Amino acid sequence: MAGNSALALDHVGLCARDPAPLWAAWEGLGFALSPVARQSGRRGPDGPVEPFGSGNRCAFLRHGYVELLGILDPALFANGVDRFTARHEGMHILAFGMEEVEGNLARLRRGGLDIPGIAWLERPVEPGGPIARFARLPFPDAPEGRIQLIRHMTPDLVWDPRWMGHRNGAEALEGAILAVGDPAATTARLSRLTGLPARPDPVAGFRIALPGAAGAAGPHSPAMETWLRVLPAGALDGVLPGVVPPTLPFMAGLVLRTGDGAAAARRLLAHLPLRDAPGGGVMVPPGHAGGAAVVFR
Repeated sequence: MAGNSALALDHVGLCARDPAPLWAAWEGLGFALSPVARQSGRRGPDGPVEPFGSGNRCAFLRHGYVELLGILDPALFANGVDRFTARHEGMHILAFGMEEVEGNLARLRRGGLDIPGIAWLERPVEPGGPIARFARLPFPDAPEGRIQLIRHMTPDLVWDPRWMGHRNGAEALEGAILAVGDPAATTARLSRLTGLPARPDPVAGFRIALPGAAGAAGPHSPAMETWLRVLPAGALDGVLPGVVPPTLPFMAGLVLRTGDGAAAARRLLAHLPLRDAPGGGVMVPPGHAGGAAVVFR
């Protein structure tokens, strides 16, 4: 992997003030979640490492993962979770995998972005376990949520086979869908951050394709294209049926590739009000997935 641009959709993140119901909902969707991990990090590039009040569990896939984030100690710095959940509970994080941290930082600064430096984050992979470390380049003040480039410094610690066998057959994070008031403005920001061009979406708005590379979103991830769709609010129902934005901008949903054409997901989740997803697959409505639509295909 090389180059000063994003390579793949690394992960998306859902936020809840109380994470326990969110974690339970995703376990009910057939995911094997990682243990609870408390976060810590530096608030600024030169600040000390300090414990945060936020913590997560994750659904790790062969390619990418889904982070389920909440507040474990409201007395400590919440790492933005309080700000996100004040808008609504649901998806607020988009992270794109990169290889060249310093090269991408230089590219973004040349483009006029006020990025103070590399933001470091760390957390134990499980209570008392080894520490996973991450280098991040967050897009400053993005109204859509936390949008960032990320490089995993310890990927083999994060993608542990113990947490990657999902009863629903999910294997890869394939894409994410946003509904926004001004698709052109949002897409321009995302294209600037990723260093990748945007093209018209076949429904409406725009689409950014990330080229992929072996190991771009997990130590054993295949080379596969991932994507981001940025749609006007009026087009969302044609992509995620019945989903209504609670506010704009809105990270509306994610698409997971399965190994069986979503057959296991359809059987396992037949008790839920599933919807057929345009373009193939089956959709779990946001109300049953922590505030974001989840498409299995």
